[in-house]
Amino acid sequence: MLTTDTALENPNLIAFIPFLYLAWADADLTEQEINDLREDIMALSWLTKTEREYLYAHLNPEQAPSPHTLKGWQRIIRQHADQLSDELKSTLATTGLSLADVHTQSTSPSAAIKDALERVESQLGVLSRESPYHIQRQAHPTQTNEVNTTKSFDPQIIRAVLEGDEQATIDRVKALLTQEEFDFASPYMSVQQYREQVLNWCKLLADQGLGNTAYPTEYGGEDDIKKYFAVMETLSYHDLSLVIKFGVQFGLWGMSVLYLGTKKHHDQYLRPIGRLELPGCFAMTETGHGSNVKGLETTATYNHQEGMITIHSPHKLAGKEYIGNAAVHGQMATVFAKLVIEGVDYGVNAFIVPLRDQQGELLPGIRIEDNGHKMGLNGVDNGRIWFDQVKIARDAMLDRYASIDEDGKFNSPISSDNRRFFVMLGTLVGGRVGIARSALSAAKSGLTIAIRYAEQRLQFGPENGQEVPILNYRTHQRRLFPLLTNAYAGHFALRYLTQRFLSRTKEDMKEVEALAAGLKAWSTWNTTRTLQECREALGGKGYLSENRIDRLKNDTDIYTTFEGDNTVLMQLVAKSRLAEFQKEFADINFFGMVNYIADKARINIAEKNPIAVRETSSEHLLDLNFHVKAFRYREMRILKSAATRFKHYIDGGMDSFDAFNQTQYHMLKVGFAYIERVILEQFVEAIQQVEDEASREILTKVCQLFALSQIEQHKGWYLENGYMEGVKTKAIRREINQLCWELRKEASGLVKAFGIPEKLLPALIKAD
Repeated sequence: MLTTDTALENPNLIAFIPFLYLAWADADLTEQEINDLREDIMALSWLTKTEREYLYAHLNPEQAPSPHTLKGWQRIIRQHADQLSDELKSTLATTGLSLADVHTQSTSPSAAIKDALERVESQLGVLSRESPYHIQRQAHPTQTNEVNTTKSFDPQIIRAVLEGDEQATIDRVKALLTQEEFDFASPYMSVQQYREQVLNWCKLLADQGLGNTAYPTEYGGEDDIKKYFAVMETLSYHDLSLVIKFGVQFGLWGMSVLYLGTKKHHDQYLRPIGRLELPGCFAMTETGHGSNVKGLETTATYNHQEGMITIHSPHKLAGKEYIGNAAVHGQMATVFAKLVIEGVDYGVNAFIVPLRDQQGELLPGIRIEDNGHKMGLNGVDNGRIWFDQVKIARDAMLDRYASIDEDGKFNSPISSDNRRFFVMLGTLVGGRVGIARSALSAAKSGLTIAIRYAEQRLQFGPENGQEVPILNYRTHQRRLFPLLTNAYAGHFALRYLTQRFLSRTKEDMKEVEALAAGLKAWSTWNTTRTLQECREALGGKGYLSENRIDRLKNDTDIYTTFEGDNTVLMQLVAKSRLAEFQKEFADINFFGMVNYIADKARINIAEKNPIAVRETSSEHLLDLNFHVKAFRYREMRILKSAATRFKHYIDGGMDSFDAFNQTQYHMLKVGFAYIERVILEQFVEAIQQVEDEASREILTKVCQLFALSQIEQHKGWYLENGYMEGVKTKAIRREINQLCWELRKEASGLVKAFGIPEKLLPALIKAD
């Protein structure tokens, strides 16, 4: 039998060497394909017996050639391939024939050999077309390895758009966070050390006057809650335990005194709270009544003869649970309890209750347990509190909305216990705004880390070519870029929420509460999803603590639960939308109803006609007006459907509680559709305000990808309701892919526009 070396002197055999090499190199061909190749070659009658034996032996699927043989084939191919023109290297057949001609220096192989090689190659299909790059050392150009970062816009201009008039505050906080005193806590710290570190950071911020920014100027503050939100959002690029400790002390504790108390409480408490001289808690949640605050069982019983209120936990499950600042540092707490006067329950009210003396010793009747180690936020000292007949003065009741007069009588400008309670809960709206903005900052951090890493991390590439940044791969773009657009969309929506909260009136308070509840839920759910995807997109690197994703994930996971469980909050949003829907119809007279029906009919004709539901042009699919109309249509259809279902159950005699339970799934969809529509509308409106053309252009692309990604998520609904046909949803997928490809070039600038200080970001790939 011929050896490899002697076979390479045979013009008939050397012409087949590229085929043999392709058959075994990198296992490109399957066993069946190798068998088919062998049968085709064995059918060539002009091969000699010796030549047949050589080819047959080296096309045996059960016995691969030796490494020596494979290297011999590779050596001879590469030795002579460089001498061939690109045209001669374009196919396996021409390469094989040219090798035979050059290597053997004989007459060119016969036409029969040429026809045979071309016939065999045609059966290999796409593998054949890729084969020249397997047998050459030179790389071939591809779109994937040629796409690179470009700078079509100035990230600093977009940063200015994002930060607006809060930029000075944000810059000030960032400058503080990059100082040595704010170096990240070591992951090897004990829980006790970590808690003290976080407390010290809060004191440093208080010393800078950042804790009391929302308090009136007469108490050392700036009367600027917008600035407070900006501080919270910026701190969230740092350590989230710091953010929560800061929020509990200066937000929940301090603002409960500010908004629920009156001047006597402000005079006594606001200055020391703002200076962190009086650490405190916000004690609302109970073990047995998490989201059902109205069902709290802690009692506050007033005794007129003593002029004292007795705070008491009637049983273990009535203890206050997960209370920040309670386990170690809190000296006082705003405690929510049912006020009882002469045996009459006047509903949930708020009271200031001392917990510890200045030396940190618990006061009589106070029992506190440490919640211990948690999944995240271990720099915050959460604890459980029980009260055993703890007496406080009558003036310790926070009495802006309700009070006990000198005669021991209950007074309130709001007669209904339920209405009064919900007015008091309005204090939580600010907390939800802060948490939503904090969550968004964490998502921005994760996206910045993941996208910067993906631009640096090289993996795979075309044959013989350089490895490619993983951000160039479509699947990686699909994973990260829709989430990047969520961050931008969420930013503008939360800016809108902040403005609505700051300018709220009594008339629109319910709408603002629903908006805050929905955006808090959307933002925190989005952050949880974003950080998980970022962790996976970083591969094993994302599992290392040095890259911060672990702490960001663990610390924000609870965001979906506190300040209101997200699922419960979305039900609140749905109830609000149903109430508005009902009111809208109640206010419409006969002629108004006729016009309403006519308007809806016109919408159906315009948006659901056979042309519209099948329209696939890029101009249409990228039109922001199309996106807004699609979002609005979905919201109204889902709202109408939920209302119809609810009414059907009520008309059938079902109790309203059971009817709501039956429609809960649809209620959640109502909440999501409403919030998504608001987010898109605010994104579109924000773009219209951008003056710089390059910035407006890139933000428009970001908005387009956001909108189309949302539509793709809900494509089943749009198909079910006849708003789109399959040809249109497929075209939307095409546009999403193209937008991801275009945004790949701009991704670096888009995350740079977040303005996160370098010191707060990890060095993901360190140079030697």
